[in-house]
Amino acid sequence: MMSGVMTFRDQLLEELELAVRTSAALITRISPEQWDYRPADNMRTLLELVHHLVSIPASDLAIMQEKTQEEVQNVEGQISGLSEPEQLAQLFRQNYETLHAYITSLSEEELLHKSTKAFYLEHGMVQSKWLIEIVTHSFHHRSQLYNYLKQMGHDLNFFMLYG
Repeated sequence: MMSGVMTFRDQLLEELELAVRTSAALITRISPEQWDYRPADNMRTLLELVHHLVSIPASDLAIMQEKTQEEVQNVEGQISGLSEPEQLAQLFRQNYETLHAYITSLSEEELLHKSTKAFYLEHGMVQSKWLIEIVTHSFHHRSQLYNYLKQMGHDLNFFMLYG
């Protein structure tokens, strides 16, 4: 029988998969001439936002595995030349699958007590806390993406975020 901890882990992974699936559906609605859209001078372009969002599972996994700043930047840099919406959506799904494989490889003990430290933090965080961080980070930027597309006139509705 699966413990409550592992059930909760699976529920978090399901939520992250929802963020990835619905974000990928939003990404595939983008046409290439829209990539330069920037809602304000102090905000990312649409392409920069999508690159960041798609990179979250891979870059946050690298961070939680205590990779160096340079190694994390290399992970994030692997996406820089991509601008085909379908390719970006597929990469997002692949990044999620890699993270999913890592998280599900952890024992309950590791999930709850294995602490790893990001290159930019003074103290470590346990793997379960990292997973929560990745889920909230992904939903934050999915929301931004939805708003960008709404502002650009895409025909979107709230229900698309839960399909």
